[in-house]
Amino acid sequence: MTEELAFKSAQSLSKSFRSGDLSPIDVVENLFSRIEQLEPVLNAFCVLDREAAMAAAQASEKRWRAGGPLSALDGVPVSIKDIILTKGWPTLRGSLTINRDQTWDVDGPAVARLREAGAVIFGKTTTPEFASKPVTNSALTGITRNPWNPALTPGGSSGGAAAAVASGLGPLALGTDAGGSIRIPASLCGVFGHKPSGGRVPMYPPTPYASLAGFGPITRNVTDAAMMLSVISRPDPRDFSASPYDPVAYEDLLENGSLSALRIAYSPTLGYADVDAGVEGVVRAAVDKLVAAGARIEQVDKVMDSPIDMLERLKRGFADYAFRHLNSEDMAKVDPLIAAEIEAARGASLVDHFDAEMERAELHRLMAEFHGTYDLLLTPVISAQAFPAEQEAPEGCGRYDWIPFASPFNLTRQPAASIPCGFSSSGMPIGMQVVGPQFADLAVLRAARLIEKILPWEEFRPSYGI
Repeated sequence: MTEELAFKSAQSLSKSFRSGDLSPIDVVENLFSRIEQLEPVLNAFCVLDREAAMAAAQASEKRWRAGGPLSALDGVPVSIKDIILTKGWPTLRGSLTINRDQTWDVDGPAVARLREAGAVIFGKTTTPEFASKPVTNSALTGITRNPWNPALTPGGSSGGAAAAVASGLGPLALGTDAGGSIRIPASLCGVFGHKPSGGRVPMYPPTPYASLAGFGPITRNVTDAAMMLSVISRPDPRDFSASPYDPVAYEDLLENGSLSALRIAYSPTLGYADVDAGVEGVVRAAVDKLVAAGARIEQVDKVMDSPIDMLERLKRGFADYAFRHLNSEDMAKVDPLIAAEIEAARGASLVDHFDAEMERAELHRLMAEFHGTYDLLLTPVISAQAFPAEQEAPEGCGRYDWIPFASPFNLTRQPAASIPCGFSSSGMPIGMQVVGPQFADLAVLRAARLIEKILPWEEFRPSYGI
């Protein structure tokens, strides 16, 4: 097993495949050797298929040798969060309520696009039940752990995906984000996570939560995320609500522009969040470094009133509909915290739900007006430091009190990314959020690439605690 090979970027692997210096087969063999060592500690996967991965790698090697790769991602390993349909493997959504013994013969749109691009899909990553918690544990798969310190949580709900990428268990992971589920674990695991604009990446099957959700990349650098977004944003007729396809190769446009040309706001609290001093200090130090490098950044203390109550009213309506089929026998199998939320949502008021939708529209208008003044918004990603993997939240916090920065931009469907920006006094990574106007995914990725040059993080690797 070679650590240097494990941490090669997707872009670097693609170049090595083209030159013939590496084969996709070598990469898969190295990957599974590393998984054997680290998976018993991290518990990042719920499905691993070495045979399928090797067959895909062999087919990719033949295409590269013949000079006909399907894309730049041909032969590059990618994992899929176990909330996304993946042909040939069960999608159990972290739940004991889903029957494993059924036909699994459909790829979700993003998975289909990755397969068409020749990517080597090698496994599925862990998620809390129904991807509904900001930590990653479930009765089905147990506790997933943070590679920087396995005693601590990787966050969630794409916790397995972020832990895998941070550990060198594949350069690319496909995650989902309906309330921070890409950005939260990206921050806690020290990797890059991009929640695209709502509708940018087609989704299927339909879900009541679709208007909050985005499917997106978790990677170790910005260029890899851009390469992946170029593939997964390709159209799919199954999603009637997808935004019009923008046939752009994001990775080819990253190097344009400068931070000094952008009007950037930094909000340490958005106007309502209670932030740990250590987190705020690291993010503020990163902002100061950007300013020293020429960025024009203005502190804006209040961006909005807290939208958390509005989000909870929306979620009650969604949960009432989404889980109406669960009977008492099913509910007995559901995570007690999640079951309590489902029960509390039963009989949700239609008027309350649509009142919340109207308030959501007003928040969207407010943020559109905000971006008339500022091109980008910077914030912390989460308000607390990493905490024990067995806990649902930091000591003394409510379940969602520590994640006040993520969900507003699911409500407004804006693109938002988590970028590693420093380390806490205990050595754990801390992320900074970059938010752009709706559909300005390229602007967010470009800014992230510029920030990456000023605050390089890719050379930092966890020691796994083993």
